[in-house]
Amino acid sequence: MAQLLETLGSKSRDAVHELWPAVYDELRGLAASFLQTERRDHTLDATALVHEAYVRIANQRTAGWKDRAQFLAVAAKVMRRILVDHARTHRAAKRGGGVAATALDEAVCCFEERAVDLVVLDEALQNLATIDARKARVVELRFFGGLSLDEIARVLDVSLRTVERDWTMAKAWLRKEIDER
Repeated sequence: MAQLLETLGSKSRDAVHELWPAVYDELRGLAASFLQTERRDHTLDATALVHEAYVRIANQRTAGWKDRAQFLAVAAKVMRRILVDHARTHRAAKRGGGVAATALDEAVCCFEERAVDLVVLDEALQNLATIDARKARVVELRFFGGLSLDEIARVLDVSLRTVERDWTMAKAWLRKEIDER
């Protein structure tokens, strides 16, 4: 896999085609976990989400992933964008376009159970990114990427302790931000 990831850095589409089967099951599991908290009538399933992510990743002009964790982080971010875009489209189609605000109790559990409105979380993450991009990236990699704190430390090239502090601070900040909505 390391050689395939290195080849991806040279923008070889063949490498993307070769890499995908090696990570497909893991990506499908990640997609399935994202979709568990979605509404029951969601039109995307895990397979469709992974395939859409594949199309978007294969069409990227630049790559350069160093390892499995970085590749999975990028794939998770792409899947997040797909789900958020899909949620926004669905919300806009509903009469009034609004969704009830998330209660603080729900927001507190959301980080462990992934039970939060993706659009609300995405907006809060965007706000956090304007204040502290690294903390927003930690949340993105942990919550959407499913990476461990050790893997996040390697992807971001910082110490584990830094990631632990960022994760704790980001969760508290997001709880407050979501509660204010």
